[in-house]
Amino acid sequence: MHHTSVITLLNPNRLVFGTNCFDQFIQDYLELGLKRLFVLSFTGLEGQLAKKMEKLDAAGIVIKQNTSIAKEPSFEDFEEILEEARAFKADSVVGIGGGSILDVAKLVAAQLLNTQSTTTVIGKGNLAERATYLACIPTTSGTGSEVSPNAIFVDANGNKVGVISPFLVPDAAYIDPVLTVSVPKAITAATGIDALTHCLEAYANKFSHPVTDLIALEGISLVAKYLKRACDDGTDLEARSQVALGSMYGGMCLGPVNTAAVHALAYPLGVKFHINHGLSIALLLPAVMEFTLSAAPERYSAIAIALGAEPKSTALETARAGVELLKRLIRDCGLPASLAEVNVPFSAIEAMAIDAVKIERLLKNNLREVALEDAKEIYKSAF
Repeated sequence: MHHTSVITLLNPNRLVFGTNCFDQFIQDYLELGLKRLFVLSFTGLEGQLAKKMEKLDAAGIVIKQNTSIAKEPSFEDFEEILEEARAFKADSVVGIGGGSILDVAKLVAAQLLNTQSTTTVIGKGNLAERATYLACIPTTSGTGSEVSPNAIFVDANGNKVGVISPFLVPDAAYIDPVLTVSVPKAITAATGIDALTHCLEAYANKFSHPVTDLIALEGISLVAKYLKRACDDGTDLEARSQVALGSMYGGMCLGPVNTAAVHALAYPLGVKFHINHGLSIALLLPAVMEFTLSAAPERYSAIAIALGAEPKSTALETARAGVELLKRLIRDCGLPASLAEVNVPFSAIEAMAIDAVKIERLLKNNLREVALEDAKEIYKSAF
């Protein structure tokens, strides 16, 4: 890093972490004097939170719940929900769920009173305002969306596009590990590897920075150490808390540094084969690491040590040991380890590679350049 390199961290004004901190959300919200709360969540959560939400009800706050988001959201889904929130005349928005739900909540809050059309806010820095109070409460560990300026949607052509803006950073985020206890093993594993990858790609990044390096290495280390435990026993609150912390750290890296080739190459799996985001990441992470590590052995050996590797005689050997540890972690958490296992046809490589290399906003961050032929080779090695 050059000594003049500038970094901007945009975190929520209020960032609350810890066991049962959902109660603090209720407390804090009551002090805001807001009256009409639009809640984005999912079916199955109502029971768990009903008692707590009754407090808001008792205080005369009108609540409207939407539980329609079950997969990665399209702009069409978003527009419907936005209309609903406008018709309800919401004066505040809270997202309680996984990354997709949080992303929609973030953009709904921004667009509620905004005069810009949705198409004009797509991309980086185009969204110009948000006048509505926004809180995000993740129930997975996770995407880190609750502390990031990003919201990802699937456009009309089936491509993943981002809305990235400081105005998408929530006013408050409450990260309560207790809310993750009921998450099934497969989703715990996939979202955990996604969180680890946010940290890993922020550290192994052309635009890495000492401020985020610290957070990133700690996040890698926490998820590597505790994810298997959280997968083996979902009620292990210590493991859940540590993975939730790692996920929050991953989210804190997303705004200032962002991700790289793993995310770029994972996108086509989601778009073409509807493989969930976390699993797409897990399937490509080892292959992208193997491809990139020769370009930055020191960085990748630091990652390996954070993953629990013993230092070897050279940085490159240590880095390779890190890849092996990650492969083992992915397997230990019960995730499939190859594209063949999730029924991606070998013949899809060409088209996926063509799509992946278009995602320049992420590929430019990778420590080794990924050309079309390279992308094909990486996909092949992930089979």
